[in-house]
Amino acid sequence: MRILLIEDDGEAAAYLAKGLKEAGHTVDHAANGTDGLFLATTERYDSMIVDRMLPGLDGLAIIQTLRNSGHTTPVLILSALGKVDDRVRGLKAGGDDYLVKPYAFAELLARIEALGRRAQATQPDTRLKVEDLEIDLLARAVTRSGRAIDLQPREFRLLEYLMRHAGQVVTRTMLLENVWEYHFDPQTNLIDVHISRLRQKVDKDFDQQLIHTVRGAGYSLRAAR
Repeated sequence: MRILLIEDDGEAAAYLAKGLKEAGHTVDHAANGTDGLFLATTERYDSMIVDRMLPGLDGLAIIQTLRNSGHTTPVLILSALGKVDDRVRGLKAGGDDYLVKPYAFAELLARIEALGRRAQATQPDTRLKVEDLEIDLLARAVTRSGRAIDLQPREFRLLEYLMRHAGQVVTRTMLLENVWEYHFDPQTNLIDVHISRLRQKVDKDFDQQLIHTVRGAGYSLRAAR
């Protein structure tokens, strides 16, 4: 994981960073709250370790600012304040876990790695792949065997739906409702036309056909059997 450590105690920060790096993680360190918030909002991290008492900007204020702006990076709070009310305030501010000082490094490592696994498990897929066909949902880009394929917005939605249901038979009704948002059949060749155009872009010039017509049922995106 790439981890952001916001800790003003230089000795403690060096100890933590060393241990995390030895465990295979990459660590960026900020020694005050202001620099920590800047890094948290300008870089991408898999998780964060935030000391509660920081110069410049309090740790809880950092977390609240991040949560209010939509950042969902998991945060482990470190604090010498260990009363129940203190832990509750930390969690309500948006922290995902709370570890009281002094602590054992093995426990900190286990907790931060658990947060990372939990975050990965809840992240939606942003890339779909079937054979050599790939779709990047964030960049809105499609490639096949590394070759870029230019799709219109409706074609992109159609391909995305087919890829999310790869190997399954997708009916006309499913496509009308989920790609066109029609809850009735307009009795036109709308789908056939778009499938034909998509085939020209996705399958033409390639040895293996991926978009198949299933007679009397619909369509299926899969490798040839």
